[in-house]
Amino acid sequence: MTRAVDGAAIARAVEVLAAGGLVAVPTETVYGLAADADCERAVRAIFEAKGRPADHPLIVHVAGAEALDAWAREAPGAAQALARAFWPGPLTLVLARSRRAHDGLTGGQDTVGLRAPAHPWARALLAAWCEKRGDAAAALAAPSANSFGRISPTTAAHVRADLGEKPEGRVDLILDGGPCPVGIESTIVDLSGAAPRLLRPGAITRAQIEAVLGSPLPDAASDAPRASGRLEKHYAPRTPLELVPPAQLHARVNALRGKRIAVLAPPLALFDRTADVVLRLIAPAAADEYARRLYAFLHELDACGAERILVAWPPATPEWEAVRDRLRRAQAGSVEGLDAD
Repeated sequence: MTRAVDGAAIARAVEVLAAGGLVAVPTETVYGLAADADCERAVRAIFEAKGRPADHPLIVHVAGAEALDAWAREAPGAAQALARAFWPGPLTLVLARSRRAHDGLTGGQDTVGLRAPAHPWARALLAAWCEKRGDAAAALAAPSANSFGRISPTTAAHVRADLGEKPEGRVDLILDGGPCPVGIESTIVDLSGAAPRLLRPGAITRAQIEAVLGSPLPDAASDAPRASGRLEKHYAPRTPLELVPPAQLHARVNALRGKRIAVLAPPLALFDRTADVVLRLIAPAAADEYARRLYAFLHELDACGAERILVAWPPATPEWEAVRDRLRRAQAGSVEGLDAD
């Protein structure tokens, strides 16, 4: 459950940001690691805290569509329409950048990703930040608040366990607004070229975006701008993870006898319960509920002492596109630990 916004905590966070510090803040998608988007030194601190490659662009979080013209060189009609339909919300628009969007934010590209988050804590922080700066377009750079490539955080506890809070950790302040209600990162649409393209699926589906645009939304090709969460290896647990068709789960569990196994699968994916299965989690049947709990599941599976995580593939239908995307990248990011069995 989302916690009521703590005004005193928001005020402390604004002072941390004004001093060039880092604040972990809940959004509706995942917890973000926020810094003053205009301050190149603060933005560099994000990369250092996460261990993030310098050419990997950040998403700039703004209060609303009124900030588009400050951060984008041009905002085509499609961008305005999508912002009206889905902002505030879990949609990132990639646009040709303005001069304000410096290389530290864009990874040296000529594009910038912009999003207006819907979570009450994120909105309160942005409103207070804009007031502090005296600028309605003041913004926060805020990638996920986790070590680069690892499981995204959907609770403050996830952030504390990974990055930690200073003086022992890497984050100046962690705001605890409760679990994130969406649970996976924003949908990203590239609007910097001749036609819109999907860079990353999310809770706002391809079909919803196509309904607003009035045209198909194809996947981005290899010439698309780099964007958050598009690397083949991402969202990964430290424990090797395998995706298994539900009908083959029983056989795979048997093939791994002698290894400690953790399983995430629907209740109908039955197998003999053995001592080798140290944790079994039941996968929700609805795509939105699965997405909301996905990273919490992965954190729990990763921490249970298993040698292998088995996850039953969700259905290959449009509403599961974003969940399947995250699981596929999580598997790719953990394969270094797999052996030939």
